[in-house]
Amino acid sequence: MLMVPVEVHTEKLEFIDAIQRLGVSYHFEKEIDNILLQIYKSENENHDLYHVALRFRLLRKQGYKISCDVFNKFVDKEGNFKNSLTTDLQGMLSLYEASHMRIHGEHLLDEALAFTFTHLMSMVTQLNSHLAAQVSHALKQPIQKGLPRLEARKYFSIYKQHDSHNEVLLSFAKLDFNLLQKQHQKELGEIARWWKDLDFSNKLPFARDRMVECYFWILGVHSEPEYYMGRRILTKVIAMTSTMDDIYDVYGTLEELELFTEAIERWDIGVKDKLPEYMKHAFQALLDIYDEIEEKMACEGRSYRFYYAREAMKNQVRAYFQEAKWFHQQYSPTMEEYMRVALVSSGYPLLATTFLAVMDDVVTKDTFEWILSDPKIVKASALIARLMDDMVSHKFEQERGHVASAVECYMKHGVTEEEAVVELQKQVADAWKDINEECLHPSSTVPMVILTGVANLARVIDVIYKDGDGYTHADTVLKDYVASLLIEPVQI
Repeated sequence: MLMVPVEVHTEKLEFIDAIQRLGVSYHFEKEIDNILLQIYKSENENHDLYHVALRFRLLRKQGYKISCDVFNKFVDKEGNFKNSLTTDLQGMLSLYEASHMRIHGEHLLDEALAFTFTHLMSMVTQLNSHLAAQVSHALKQPIQKGLPRLEARKYFSIYKQHDSHNEVLLSFAKLDFNLLQKQHQKELGEIARWWKDLDFSNKLPFARDRMVECYFWILGVHSEPEYYMGRRILTKVIAMTSTMDDIYDVYGTLEELELFTEAIERWDIGVKDKLPEYMKHAFQALLDIYDEIEEKMACEGRSYRFYYAREAMKNQVRAYFQEAKWFHQQYSPTMEEYMRVALVSSGYPLLATTFLAVMDDVVTKDTFEWILSDPKIVKASALIARLMDDMVSHKFEQERGHVASAVECYMKHGVTEEEAVVELQKQVADAWKDINEECLHPSSTVPMVILTGVANLARVIDVIYKDGDGYTHADTVLKDYVASLLIEPVQI
């Protein structure tokens, strides 16, 4: 069905959109790329808003730098989008989703986002329950910022309501979802046994016990079957990082933290005896995880990668220690000082580097040189992580004792908390433009699968922290997300 020739491209675009949104495009990557390349090279045969915006979004998603000038036909002489468009619900939704692919300087898409958001918000109360739910979800979670597998789960019921839906494709997508869920459940079971054996709930009772949430986080980076080993290692790394975050933020004295940081800098099990008892357990677990990484790298003839993975963890710990020193010394950093450290302590440079270490031959030494150069997409993903976290959790963090967040640091500029949040939200929006731009050919020299993984890290944050700190307070929204991906199968 995907490869059959068609007279007009609109049918093919709609079919590819359905395949992607139902979560099964990983089976057809080469075919989809070839079809979209042909569509990109051909003249735009679409005239209605829905298909123009759909073509734009799918081509941008694939990395093609199609111009936003295709939307000029929907603008009046004053440069505003025509009011007549507001009666076209599907067209407005399509333009809204397309506008989230914007990059810097695309003022037309900035206008498109404001125009569609405002009018779709006013339409919601006038729609039937099915359409109202679809529009409300899109306004809260646009496709570009959503986690593909989580969005696929939601899209099954939406797609079935389409008059033109393909029953074979829908059945295939549901079966595929359940089969992949079985594999993810098995993976999580293995990792959970490792976590239980560490017995951190007794040895480090102050630390957040978030193993399942950590796996969900990494599942958001790449859920495909072939990334099993990467998910296993990255989940262990992020779980360990979360534990160390609590050691540095909540429990350790400055003297203890200095010893812990020095031990990790030296990376020597021989210094373990100098540590307090609770730190000994954490240090041993950390070295064991990285022994596993080193062994895997050696077996695959990629031993050189271990150095980068280990150094990334050392950088993470240095950032944690710097923040701890600021807190214990009651020093409030400037925004510039804070962000230099906080982008590292977000954990995203660590996860991005470790992700590269456990990937296949698509990664080379040049790829690691790229990530060491502080690429824009990694920095943008880390900025989104740090600022979204700070905006929703800074009050709770200040109550339990924590270094000043981005909100407090920015308020030093003589602005209110509300004004600070507005400015930080603008920085997050700009960071998404950076991510979009970095994923366009030929702006990057690294494969799209790597760029997608880094972008997916930002998507996880958008989903988990949109309505509060969904990681620390995991019994809120995150609980339902975990259930839909890892517990409840789709009804066939």
